[in-house]
Amino acid sequence: MVSRVIPVDPFDLVIFGGTGDLARRKILPGLYRRFLAGQMPEDARIIAAARSDMDDAGYRAMIGEAIAEFVAKSKQDKSAIKKFLERLSYVAIDATGEGGWDALKAATRKDVTQAFYFSVAPSLFGPLAERLHEKGIACETCRIVVEKPFGRDLASAKALNATLAQHFHEGQIYRIDHYLGKETVQNLMAVRFGNMLFEPLWNAQYVDHIQITVAETVGVGGRGSYYDKSGAMRDMVQNHLMQLLCLIAMEPPSQFDPDAVRDEKLKVIRALDPVEPDEFVRGQYEGDKDGQSYKADAEDAQSLTESFIALRLHISNWRWKGTPFYLRTGKRLKARASEIAVIFKDPPHSIFGPQEARRGNILAIKLQPNEGMTLRVTIKEPGPGGMRLVEVPLDMSFADALGPDGSDIPDAYERLIMDVIRGNQTLFMRGDEVEAAWAWTDPVIAGWEERGERPYPYEPGSTGPEEAQILMHRDGRRWREVKE
Repeated sequence: MVSRVIPVDPFDLVIFGGTGDLARRKILPGLYRRFLAGQMPEDARIIAAARSDMDDAGYRAMIGEAIAEFVAKSKQDKSAIKKFLERLSYVAIDATGEGGWDALKAATRKDVTQAFYFSVAPSLFGPLAERLHEKGIACETCRIVVEKPFGRDLASAKALNATLAQHFHEGQIYRIDHYLGKETVQNLMAVRFGNMLFEPLWNAQYVDHIQITVAETVGVGGRGSYYDKSGAMRDMVQNHLMQLLCLIAMEPPSQFDPDAVRDEKLKVIRALDPVEPDEFVRGQYEGDKDGQSYKADAEDAQSLTESFIALRLHISNWRWKGTPFYLRTGKRLKARASEIAVIFKDPPHSIFGPQEARRGNILAIKLQPNEGMTLRVTIKEPGPGGMRLVEVPLDMSFADALGPDGSDIPDAYERLIMDVIRGNQTLFMRGDEVEAAWAWTDPVIAGWEERGERPYPYEPGSTGPEEAQILMHRDGRRWREVKE
């Protein structure tokens, strides 16, 4: 299958933090792949801005090394890489001072689409926004891209939104969540709203429960100072898992329009019931074969920050009343995998007599590491011997259709950056979404902090604390085993 590539208009993309890890690993390699696919117009330009003292040649050499490291070998074309690097330039800049801003102004154009990617700490969002306007660099139609965290609670999220709103209106602000750029996440909307097969069954009458899992094998590592002030709830649930929950649970929008989609997502967040203390489990990994622990990674022997959390959520609306949603995410777990599983109810009556226990129909939507979908259905086991039932998966993975090494599947960042250039905000979070998510999250965090609760320990390489299994067993259910 060859995907149709639609070129975008000429643009200037300024990447603040252009020498950082995100720029090297994701942003620039993604832009190279879009260039290779023919989506980048001839006069598009990419301008990196950072503190480091560097010239254009030095920056191009850095990004050339990044492409060699982070782009599939099958996509590394020497001629294309050379042409792509020629589009890059570099400006040494002081985000909070005066240095470099005149040079940046001279490097940017007003007669093309302008986009400014804030790949920096949130504390720099305000100074960057202010200087872009003070120096007359940003035009009235420009776009800014901001990375999470979008605050650490409701108050800070409101303050951040207010800061950005001083210089940019909501239609110019693109709050990026790379999970929403994944092919399978977007296919979720296509499967739901483009097929009569699923949407009539997408409700409490037919769905027993839904599980959302984002499991990581890595630990806190070098992010210890940040993560210990955040934890799994703030770092993953409030944004990534909340967005996946919204897409799986929202009502059909009137049209595939940015605000129509985001209106429906917001309704889901506002319909979430408060979470009671017995509806979540927090965990913290302790020790492994090297004697490492979360506390060692975080450098705080008294840390009460969770590296794992599992929750049972309920949505109080007509579609989902009575259907539980189970969310879990954690670090140093058994497998690296992200999955949404829709578990349908069993038929009300079996005409086949006693059968060994079956697990029913499940639509499993896998986000990583291998994107795709499987639908488990019941059929007759082939061969003689009577009517014996067996469960088989209908595989809808993308590997065969989009390249054996997955290199033909656009990375989430490259898709989202192209959406910024097009001016399409559908897959980006709106300010009121962010605030609503924090308004739901804050009381949960405040509750366990007031109670002084300690996370349950769990072994690295496991599926999390045993208490998370009990959370499901109480309801007569069990977590799905997710595999890489």
